[in-house]
Amino acid sequence: MTHHHVLQNGSDIRGIAIATKEQAVNLTPQATKQIARGLIHWLTQNPELARAFQEGQLKIGIGRDSRISGPNLLEAFSEEAVRLGVQVVDFGMATTPALFMSTQYPQFKCHAGVMITASHLPYYFNGIKIFSEKGGAEHEDIDYILSHSEDLPASHLGSVTSADLITPYAQDLVDKICRACDGQEKPLSGLHIIVDAGNGAGGFFAEKVLAELGADTTGSQFLDPDGTFPNHVPNPDNKEAMESIRQAVLAAGADLGIIFDTDVDRAALVTKSGQILNRNNLIAVLSQIVLAEHPGTSIVTNSPTSEHLKVFIERLGGKQIRYISGYRNVINKAIETNKAGIDCQLAIETSGHAAFKENYFLDDGTYVAAKILMLLPKLQTEGKSLDDLIDQLKQPLETQEVRFKLEAEDYRTLGEGVIDDFRQTNIEGFAFNPENEEGVRFDLSHPYGDGWFLLRMSLHEPLLVLQIENDQAGYIPAVLRTISTFLDHYPDVDQEKLKELLK
Repeated sequence: MTHHHVLQNGSDIRGIAIATKEQAVNLTPQATKQIARGLIHWLTQNPELARAFQEGQLKIGIGRDSRISGPNLLEAFSEEAVRLGVQVVDFGMATTPALFMSTQYPQFKCHAGVMITASHLPYYFNGIKIFSEKGGAEHEDIDYILSHSEDLPASHLGSVTSADLITPYAQDLVDKICRACDGQEKPLSGLHIIVDAGNGAGGFFAEKVLAELGADTTGSQFLDPDGTFPNHVPNPDNKEAMESIRQAVLAAGADLGIIFDTDVDRAALVTKSGQILNRNNLIAVLSQIVLAEHPGTSIVTNSPTSEHLKVFIERLGGKQIRYISGYRNVINKAIETNKAGIDCQLAIETSGHAAFKENYFLDDGTYVAAKILMLLPKLQTEGKSLDDLIDQLKQPLETQEVRFKLEAEDYRTLGEGVIDDFRQTNIEGFAFNPENEEGVRFDLSHPYGDGWFLLRMSLHEPLLVLQIENDQAGYIPAVLRTISTFLDHYPDVDQEKLKELLK
């Protein structure tokens, strides 16, 4: 029985772990056991690991975020791996980046790290992210793992031990921040920094990192793991979540706010003045950091970034490479760029996935926070703030995102067809922008104001996504009406969301 493609989501595995009225469970303990077998088959393609497996020396680390289905799936995975002779290290509650580091830290040296998480998705989802010592599993690796679930001979050599991964991981971050601040022991003393963990797995950051560095963390919120996510979606790309941390920062008069997603591979920040550093703003801050350290470097982003960001990066002497969405895609493009002899220090998506070359190109929200914390004491002494870092980044006056459901069986063909046809259209005030590898991008001018829009396929759903930015007020409805007229030729593109906006 191979329903395995149902569980594949790019380079992750995702599924329903708790039944709802609409959806039956497909990420079952049984499916998890099959994934454990698939992982062993995948790892043992390497002769060295095959030998380790034969001798009962294959070591797999496993952790989970705060989801309520986590303990059950973790247990199913461990049980199966142990039955087959694997040395399992159960890290309990952990973060996605920490699981990768379990393959690097000398005290663990796991051959693979397995993280049970579905990032910011609703509580009834869960999923699995997989790392080898080389980095995250690719799309084709997940394909292999899900399609190789045949049984292996049982072995009495397996075992499971529990270990704490978060403490050494947090200590590692503390050491890096101290080193970057000229070896000061408490570089953050005198700073008031608030953490919002959204009841995910990132609550440790307040006590084990910030407090250790001397920061005052009073007013931090939702640090307790709770897989029902009672307060807000743990997603730094979500408006309500960002407003929640923004209010907390302003109410406490804090110097900085940091918010993580559930499994802590993404972060966003709020400055003292309440300015939100996510999306283009976060890319701008991190670009300044890497360009100060590596003049002239290139930065890979996904495609829906503003034209203003490109100008900002180029003014700092850097180059922006706009690439297709999907955090693995952006990371792989950066790795490829370096292989081609062009220095590229940062891969980052507008969703907040950010990976530094110096940190194994691992997308890690705590590392992003750490890079910014390294900067704070320096800014303080110069009488500057994080707001000053994005002063030069022009903000669009108005933005709009609209999603269109594709009602066709073969939705991909429909979506790609619409995009191809749009590319050929000639509309006064819409100038085709060739510097784009995903969907179709146009620059807007009179009679549509001054801005740009991008129409692209959603990564994993049957949707077309439209993003518009304009530097002149009041023109977005005109842009929407023109696009709507164009889409009228395609009855299978559902314009309901757009029509609501135009009312």
